[in-house]
Amino acid sequence: MNVARTVLATAAGPITTVSALAERALPPRLSILIYHRVLREPDPLFPGEADAARFDAQMRLVRRHFHVLTLGQALRRRDAGTLPARALAITFDDGYADNAEVALPILQRHGLPATFFVATGFLDGGRMFNDSVIECLRRTSLQQVDLHDLGLQAMPVSTPAERRAAIDALLPRVKYLGLAERERFLDRLHLMTGKPLLPADLMMRSAQVVELHRAGMEIGGHTIHHPILRLLPESDAATEISGGRERLQALTDAPVQVFAYPNGQPGQDYGDREVGIVRRLGFLGAVSTRRGTATAASDRYQLPRFTPWDIAPERWLARLAVSRFRST
Repeated sequence: MNVARTVLATAAGPITTVSALAERALPPRLSILIYHRVLREPDPLFPGEADAARFDAQMRLVRRHFHVLTLGQALRRRDAGTLPARALAITFDDGYADNAEVALPILQRHGLPATFFVATGFLDGGRMFNDSVIECLRRTSLQQVDLHDLGLQAMPVSTPAERRAAIDALLPRVKYLGLAERERFLDRLHLMTGKPLLPADLMMRSAQVVELHRAGMEIGGHTIHHPILRLLPESDAATEISGGRERLQALTDAPVQVFAYPNGQPGQDYGDREVGIVRRLGFLGAVSTRRGTATAASDRYQLPRFTPWDIAPERWLARLAVSRFRST
């Protein structure tokens, strides 16, 4: 960890020692970045979410200091014993339209490939459950929302901070509901917030999935409806995984070989049963949201991912370098 502290210390100036310091004594390992959205402009409700300028700065550093592969390429090279030093994969979850509209041009400008995990049930005008919560609170004209019927108190929502507090209180309550219960919860929330007009353009169109594929990006499975797989009967979980894959393969006319577990925490959101389904379906590998860096010993069906949280680009890079000492 002395080397790790030295890498962090270099963040005050140009980092030219990532390769020499963070990789010299390490066997080949794979960092996997995880993104969801890349916004055109910063969002006052979610200041930590990547926007175009921040993502561009991060990708400039990634291009300079890492060997970037798609997840499928990295797994095949790991199998062949040819994973390069400073290997890194860039991944996106869910299938947001801004992945194609904002992130793709930045990736192309830097000559970087990426892997996009798409939940197919939200293509062409759908909306993720979390975005329904967010947009109800973002777009309400009310100054206070009475949430007693959803197990919470009345909450003020007149400022971005108050709206974010309400969102943070609501999301854990809806995330682990069954799909039908989720819809009922969201219908009630929409009514409570004054029935604001909600967007229907947050997620990709089918044509944008094809665009990503034709641009040389990798398309991965992420189920149909983004359920918590562990809560489903086994046959339903298998249908969610295989059905999403089949839709993507039909769109791209290409095999879909990698998968991301929705929400992605091992033991909480998926378990051995779901890992077995993914393995039996013949996927090359799968990713979780457990933090860490993958090595040759990492389970190919539960690969860890990590994206630093620093806004300052050099600190972001330093934390990424340090994370490579923490393998799973």
